[in-house]
Amino acid sequence: MSATSEMLNEIREVNLSYLLLAQRLLREDKPMGMFRMGISDQLANVLANLSLAQTVKLAASNQVLCRFRFDDHAVLSALADKGKSSAVAQAHSAILMAGQPVEQLG
Repeated sequence: MSATSEMLNEIREVNLSYLLLAQRLLREDKPMGMFRMGISDQLANVLANLSLAQTVKLAASNQVLCRFRFDDHAVLSALADKGKSSAVAQAHSAILMAGQPVEQLG
């Protein structure tokens, strides 16, 4: 298998895992799922209501569907800070991310 084919298969696997996790988060606790993923209510509704066939088809994309949320170095630095306890780092990053706007459709 070529390196490109292997990479595309890995992207599809990541996409499927991400979509299934997103759906689970949203179905179990929609507000918390929206917060953890940084998505709007409209996008949450679309994701939560995808059929299994739609989810698999969407996951088959050759593009990574999840986005790295740490565009701000402060958030990434807070999580990676070795001097802070894990709980403090997570609380600090949650506070920083709560101030970021959610993703919008369209």
